[in-house]
Amino acid sequence: MRYVILAAVLTTTPALAQEAQPAAPADQPVPQAVTAAPTNPPMTGPRLLISTAMGDITLQLDSAHAPVSVANVLKFVKAKHYDGTVVYRVAKGFVIQMGSWEAHMKGRGYVPKPVPLEANNGLHNLRGTVALARAAAPDSAGPEFFISLDDNTSQLDHSPSDPGNTTGYAVFGQVTAGMEVVDAIGNVPVGDDGPMPGQAPVDPILIRKISVLK
Repeated sequence: MRYVILAAVLTTTPALAQEAQPAAPADQPVPQAVTAAPTNPPMTGPRLLISTAMGDITLQLDSAHAPVSVANVLKFVKAKHYDGTVVYRVAKGFVIQMGSWEAHMKGRGYVPKPVPLEANNGLHNLRGTVALARAAAPDSAGPEFFISLDDNTSQLDHSPSDPGNTTGYAVFGQVTAGMEVVDAIGNVPVGDDGPMPGQAPVDPILIRKISVLK
């Protein structure tokens, strides 16, 4: 879609048009348009407290933009699925991840149910956001989620060329307190004693409890 009507208005109102500017000399760079960095709107919904052995992390969930993803995580919180698990993945400068693994590669089972992907909900994978992890299939998320250590929009956002909802990772919340704890976890030594070789904390980072804040 192009703004044909707007263009016609400008051509019929010369007072609104800018005067022609001389071209920049050949030995000088031509100024480029600055693209605004993506931002996320305010998030509304429940809040979660993640109590870890390294400190507390508070999440603001977004029930308005990611209702299915939020309901999915709250279901596992209510079932105490996360209590006693660990942060099992630390990808330096990228994400920390948690969900269904206890220390020393002991998995915690659950009954999988398809969770419709909400990656095209308008939320970006910015530093401090929390998103659902998934397998290759779009609707394959479970209890696993990750917190971004940096802006990961180019790697993890829904693709603009995807007309449906089959690409990217669904952001459903944001860290509002304890980002220093997230960063500290993101800097721990890592090894192979986990489901993702080379990304498992050498000393297991216990998640004592995840609870809904009143």
